[in-house]
Amino acid sequence: MLVFLTGATGYVGSRVLRELVARGHGARCLVREPGARLAVEDDAVERVVGEVTDRGALERSIPGCDAVIHLVGIIDEKPSKGVTFEAVHHHGARNVMDAARGAGIDRFVLMSANGARPDGVSAYQTTKWKAEQYLEGRGFERWTIFRPSILFGDPGPDGIDFATRLARDLVRPFPVLPVFGDGSYRLQPISVGEVAAAIVQALTLDVANGRRYCAAGTESFDFPAVLDIIARGLGLRPKPKVPAPIFLVRPAVRTAGRVGLLPISSDQFEMLLDGNTCDSSEFYRDFEVERVPFSGETLSYLRQRA
Repeated sequence: MLVFLTGATGYVGSRVLRELVARGHGARCLVREPGARLAVEDDAVERVVGEVTDRGALERSIPGCDAVIHLVGIIDEKPSKGVTFEAVHHHGARNVMDAARGAGIDRFVLMSANGARPDGVSAYQTTKWKAEQYLEGRGFERWTIFRPSILFGDPGPDGIDFATRLARDLVRPFPVLPVFGDGSYRLQPISVGEVAAAIVQALTLDVANGRRYCAAGTESFDFPAVLDIIARGLGLRPKPKVPAPIFLVRPAVRTAGRVGLLPISSDQFEMLLDGNTCDSSEFYRDFEVERVPFSGETLSYLRQRA
């Protein structure tokens, strides 16, 4: 197939692009800049310039494709530049879906997020939910939604994943690590390679049609355990921890985090406390992926990246 791929230069997108080409597909990649670097450069890969917020650019560039994989998402908002969860996650996704249907495309794969729901604790979650609902009602013959949990895997020298960010901003520099509240909220990390492989398989896998998949690892960890595993990935011993009362931390995050003075935004803070786990048995039942445990050994890339 020729697949229209959004988010091709991103953390997940670069791996999806490699997987597409490895499986014999072509890719038409939506990029913001003409000179954007792609993970694969060959005759099977095209690039078109545009953004998901530009309906005209999408309508010009998407015809001729057989399927769409939509990955674009943001972690932090920049309202002064029009970069908000509502604009990107909801309206941007709608623009891509509308352009696809206008071009007669019947296959669509959407990357959402674990925790997406109408009553989410953050706009990140609620806008992802809106995009899911729109996809379900847009009339595609084949569609699949993925809800990844926390992703890990070497982001390369210019990228960052959640483990690299925590390693750089918290675990490596501080002798004692603050933990919000009692740290009992749990995370269920999954490797980015597993998710990328499943996304591409969903294009042709009949059982995946009309399904939502929680994509999460086979083990969950409380937050202190996550910090210990990251420390081991850095080649360090686990460090002592001190609880930081949530009622004191939340106001600080809402102010300092909003202007970038803390390594976590208010939305990220609330989602962390909400936890990030789910039942991923259907994901592992339906997709052929190489399971990667979340461990100090598989996080050894942190020694170069953090």
